[in-house]
Amino acid sequence: MALVAAVFREERGRLLAALVRRFGDLDLAEEVTSEAVEAALASWPVDGVPPRPGAWLMTTARRRAIDRLRRDQAYAARLAILQVEADRAGPVPAPDAGGDLPDERLLLFFTCAHPALAAEDRGALTLRFLAGLTTAEVARAFLVPAETTAKRITRAKKKIRQARIPFRVPSADELPQRLPGVLQAVYSIFTEGYAASAGPQLQRIALAEEAIRLARILRQLLPAEREVAGLLALMLLIHARRDARTGPDGELVLLDDQDRGRWDRAMIEEGIGLVRVALTGGPPGRYGVQAAIAALHNEAADVATTDWPQIVALYDVLLALTESPIVAVNRAVAVAMRDGPQAGLVLLDELAGEALLRGYHPYTVARADLLHRAGRHAEAAVAYRKALDLAGTAPERDLLRRRLNTIEQPGTSGG
Repeated sequence: MALVAAVFREERGRLLAALVRRFGDLDLAEEVTSEAVEAALASWPVDGVPPRPGAWLMTTARRRAIDRLRRDQAYAARLAILQVEADRAGPVPAPDAGGDLPDERLLLFFTCAHPALAAEDRGALTLRFLAGLTTAEVARAFLVPAETTAKRITRAKKKIRQARIPFRVPSADELPQRLPGVLQAVYSIFTEGYAASAGPQLQRIALAEEAIRLARILRQLLPAEREVAGLLALMLLIHARRDARTGPDGELVLLDDQDRGRWDRAMIEEGIGLVRVALTGGPPGRYGVQAAIAALHNEAADVATTDWPQIVALYDVLLALTESPIVAVNRAVAVAMRDGPQAGLVLLDELAGEALLRGYHPYTVARADLLHRAGRHAEAAVAYRKALDLAGTAPERDLLRRRLNTIEQPGTSGG
């Protein structure tokens, strides 16, 4: 079953994108993709995984789609009209000499990032259909209720139908306004893989690697876009630490305690090279700056020798670019490493009224840790209990319990 699950993860997005391109309807593509997966779940455990599982799924899904269109003539007529309009529009050339995109999923990424869709709808739609996340996982990624996410996905699909948004590669002059949405979608996928929102494991390695693979394709397609280089650099530099982030039993190992000898040096070197590309030739972008911060962490021998003043300065630049309270939380932690826990706590307390941070687990953990470091143990215990309620994965909860135990039972060893 592990092999079957791996095949589904690899093939689902590709299958959905190919069907959307073939039939021009996201709902139909989603329905027959699910039916093909269900058929595989019934067949493969008995007959074995076929030599070309993607082709098997595609053939099954295409047959289901054709059967549905034969049964529903009105539906078929509507799709035929859409196809005629697409044919009249003609093919849109890719922005480089290579012609077609190397992966149809990216075509769907650009469609889901169409400016006619609301920003929050674009992200939800992309994560749901391209990454295959559940509605609940998408909701956690965006820090909103599942019901809100379900409405966003429904609204986005309806908008695509009503506005007749074409499933195609954007033209060169459309790219500047379309690319940020695609980059955000790819990074959201990576974030869910690097730090899972829920479940027994801290990381979803395959999901993170899928995001990196998609970023590599974007980099090949758009070599002159520095923010594409910045995004790929950021993900490589973070993912390079994957093996050191968990212990033998899957427990969470924080940056302070990681064996840096287990970090992937080749991935780090590639990431640092891309940081130079991202920060050369114009004003820095948000992903390039974040990648530069990650590079400083990866270049340091340990936490104590990390260049915290430079990291704070980079967070100042990033905060000016994004005005994000989440960036402000990370900056506060960096300030605490530079100036002491009390300085960081002052900044965190100033953010207490931010709506986006209500229920934001890293904010609560950061505050608990700084209270602990400042010797304010009673307050730290309260904050750790709140963080425990918000933690999504088992390794995070286990670490927080150990830290809480250290406060409540001073003589025991904590994590």
